[in-house]
Amino acid sequence: MKILNLYAGIGGNRKNWDGQKHDITHVEWDEDTAKVLRKEFPNDKVVVGDAHKYLKESYEYYDFIWASPPCPTHSRMRKNLSMTVNDSDAVYPDMKLYQEILFLKGYFEGNWVVENVKSWYDPLIRPQESGRHYFWSNFNIPKLSNVNSGSDVQIRNPDVVKDQEKEYGYDLSKYDLSQKQKKKMLNNVVHPKIGEVILKSRDSKQQTLEALK
Repeated sequence: MKILNLYAGIGGNRKNWDGQKHDITHVEWDEDTAKVLRKEFPNDKVVVGDAHKYLKESYEYYDFIWASPPCPTHSRMRKNLSMTVNDSDAVYPDMKLYQEILFLKGYFEGNWVVENVKSWYDPLIRPQESGRHYFWSNFNIPKLSNVNSGSDVQIRNPDVVKDQEKEYGYDLSKYDLSQKQKKKMLNNVVHPKIGEVILKSRDSKQQTLEALK
């Protein structure tokens, strides 16, 4: 299966996918993050660029697409902080999130998932809810009530960074990164168990459909 992983970060959602069976392409805009991604998954293709643009130009070449667009402008935490700490820091929600959901729904013939945090506003398109996340998809997303990702945890000290690395299966100490960079990368991780369970759910659906043919 050819998989496109957009806004890949350091590849948390991909970590438990079987790279031997799948041809995986990641798109990540930050070069330092992409370097970690290449080292962690040397058999995958890593594109440094605009994931939003790449989706529109390349969606037809893939069987399964996962997108985790940037979440800060949608998150309840950032909204609350802007109201209580710095009320001049109000921002427009980034509507690329909904552009990509509608684009995949309207044009893509394979299976797809768009993941984001639970928003401070009522979603404009109804998502599936699992754990602390919203998922938009063309197949059922299983309930993942006991699994949190990086954005669910406030990383404030080196010990917590180490705990998160252990939880996700990373060792960022081997990379030339600042503590700030490590925190940001871990904050953006989608838990490997979430990616694993959702891909298995997609595979189960495909097997059912093929059996009915």
